[in-house]
Amino acid sequence: MKLLRSSAIVALWTLASRVLGFVRDILLAHYLGAVGVVEAFIVAFRFPNMFRRLAAEGAFAAAFVPLFSKRLERDGRREAMLFADQVFSILVIVLAVFTVVVEIFMPQVLLVVAPGFHAARPELFDTAVLLTRLTLPYLLCMAIVAMMSGMLNSTYRFAAAAAAPILLNVVLILGLLFARDRFETPGHMLAWGVAVAGIGQYVWLAWACHRAGLGLRLRRPRLTPAVRRLMRLMVPGLVSGGMTQINILIGTIIGTFLTGVVSYIHFADRVYQFPLGLVGIAIGTALLPELARTLQNDEAHANAVQNRAIELAMLLTLPATAALVVVALPIVTVLFQYGRFTPDAAAATAWALAVFATGLPAFVLIKVLSPGFFARQDTRSPMVYAVISMVANMVLSPLLVWPLGVGYLGIPIATSIAAWINAGLLAWFLVKRGHLALDARLRARLPRFALAALVMAGLLWPAADALWPWLSGAVWQRVLSMLAMVVGGAVAYAALCLLLRAASVAEMRAMLRRSDREDLKAGTIPPP
Repeated sequence: MKLLRSSAIVALWTLASRVLGFVRDILLAHYLGAVGVVEAFIVAFRFPNMFRRLAAEGAFAAAFVPLFSKRLERDGRREAMLFADQVFSILVIVLAVFTVVVEIFMPQVLLVVAPGFHAARPELFDTAVLLTRLTLPYLLCMAIVAMMSGMLNSTYRFAAAAAAPILLNVVLILGLLFARDRFETPGHMLAWGVAVAGIGQYVWLAWACHRAGLGLRLRRPRLTPAVRRLMRLMVPGLVSGGMTQINILIGTIIGTFLTGVVSYIHFADRVYQFPLGLVGIAIGTALLPELARTLQNDEAHANAVQNRAIELAMLLTLPATAALVVVALPIVTVLFQYGRFTPDAAAATAWALAVFATGLPAFVLIKVLSPGFFARQDTRSPMVYAVISMVANMVLSPLLVWPLGVGYLGIPIATSIAAWINAGLLAWFLVKRGHLALDARLRARLPRFALAALVMAGLLWPAADALWPWLSGAVWQRVLSMLAMVVGGAVAYAALCLLLRAASVAEMRAMLRRSDREDLKAGTIPPP
């Protein structure tokens, strides 16, 4: 089906980016460890990255893609591009002003983002201020990249946008390997690298848009009715996406008071973000324009597409969740325990990863269910649910860390609980409004996916114990043993799914050959 093929394109490029991201973080852990300037860089990179996620995967994309897709479908390319040019012009002006203001008041901003550094480690606070100033231009570039990505995705050109993040990882990897000693610290080199990579991603997407006939032009900014409509749709989305980023910020703020915790949370986040990006973001990215166009004239087909998106997401996410919980320590040891990254740091990171993994299905469902609202130009409802989730996280995080004595693990516990609250509310109200009806196929297969994942996890546990001397041995031993566990787990899960009739090879082949509408007519996708 078209959704599967589109998701696969995004997922494959995302896979390449995430693999390179792991290489980047392995080098980061090796050369910088878990304490000191690495914490300052993580805070510096997280600040513009929060806004990137808000733009690329949140409010802007949620509001812009349906409006741009609708204009393409109804009014043609010329009118759609006039709308895009106006949005582009306003976006550049607003973010340029924002960037200048934040650069000037960066010490005051970092007092909010990293108060623990200022209170206990003032020299690290000063470093974080400088590094954040260096990385901030990345925000302006990424906002424009998000817009161009949305335009390309609306015309079913997913590859260029999905490949763009690779540039960031390539620049930082090359810098760590060959230029780290040319700067005051490797952290300073990384901050400069982020800014350079942002410019590179902008050039890459601008070229892709030009080739697709979607080149943007700066025009005299005008608040046309269409632009005002976009802004009205963005406000709830900004609040909604902002709540997710505030959840991340809460963990960062608390982590700055606890030595090393910013790094533990960062490295754990990088691992569980791998399946999230590969599955949730990939499917959500492909699903939004598909739903936006389908809803113009076929509600039944839109429901079928939503069901298949949930099915595909859970088929891939549940085994990842089970594996991350039971073999968190081997994963972290193989990926990061080198050089200055100690066994104690690996153990602390592994515990955080295992807890984060319990919320992974919820994180993925948020990405897959949100397009059901966004495609109907409803950005307010996800905003409300995200606010509720954020409040829960704001209450639970400090409560768990200090009064209840859970320590730093209170951060991932609260984050996972908040994610399940958000996903549950999205699902409940989609069903309540008649926008989602779980069909018989999905209801039958979800428990089978879960059973197959649990059995696979039961097989991985003793395998990890048996392979531990290799998993903690030389680099080649670690890589080979982890590869054996990944391949073995995947084969076991696939066999269990076939045995339990949770999936079939013939069905997957059919979906790759045919469009969603053909599958619906043929009965492969049952109507709701």
